[in-house]
Amino acid sequence: MRLINLFISLFFVLPMSFAQQHLPAYQLFDKEGKPADFENMLSTLNEADVVLFGELHNNPICHWLQLQVTKKLHEQKGENLVLAAEMFEADDQIIIDEFFAGKIKESHLENEAKIWNNYATDYRPLLLFAKENKLTFVASNIPRRYASLVSREGLDALKDLEKEAKNWIAPLPIEVDLELPGYKNMLAMMGAHGGGDNSKANNFAYAQAVKDATMAYFILENLKKDQQVLHYNGAYHSNNFEGIYWYLKQKKSKLKIVTISSVEEGDVSGLDEKNIGLADFVIAIPSDMTKTY
Repeated sequence: MRLINLFISLFFVLPMSFAQQHLPAYQLFDKEGKPADFENMLSTLNEADVVLFGELHNNPICHWLQLQVTKKLHEQKGENLVLAAEMFEADDQIIIDEFFAGKIKESHLENEAKIWNNYATDYRPLLLFAKENKLTFVASNIPRRYASLVSREGLDALKDLEKEAKNWIAPLPIEVDLELPGYKNMLAMMGAHGGGDNSKANNFAYAQAVKDATMAYFILENLKKDQQVLHYNGAYHSNNFEGIYWYLKQKKSKLKIVTISSVEEGDVSGLDEKNIGLADFVIAIPSDMTKTY
């Protein structure tokens, strides 16, 4: 009898206990802040010309979901899926191409390309997936030395670069609207309001904008008919349908773009009001999630 009671206890009590202790690693929400599921999101992503996957750079859940989304979209698109990433600078494209063609070893790429500190854990799986499946992988970001130049001396400094250097930047002149909320908020956080004495602060916003413009440019340069570009970027580069999204729409207003953002919240059962509308889909992740660096 005691054995029967023990069996009943294990069968009924333990599962309930496990259910009560369930800790969700993330929760998806749609643009209106309503819960969404992964399959529903994939269905929407599948219809897009461009997907902007906004990540938190050091969040493992973001990177795991990026890989899962990549695999699922590849199932639908095959070799018509193009991958692109902020984390690789445009002048490193030749190194990626040589690695994919088998002309150089991965160690050469790791030593010569300007890879991020979390490349091995977070971006290498995406790069290798592209290589193994013969997908184009685009290094979309402006070389950091040129973004730094803009932050110090302003947009006009780009005009004096050599012709070859300009190959790695969106075509000049680059239009920047400092009235866009994202750039405006950036200036406000620096205690600036644009113009005159605040030119140094403006340059900081301009440096952000040239990154956005350049990433948009290389996305469009590599988007061919019947293809889809899946672009990985920091969430702030596409939040609120600004940044990269804005530059894409300036060039091709009818482009179908779906955005994903990532946020950290104390309770992921509901989306904080401030995060509603950040993107077409928002990934809410517990704020105490471990980091990749």
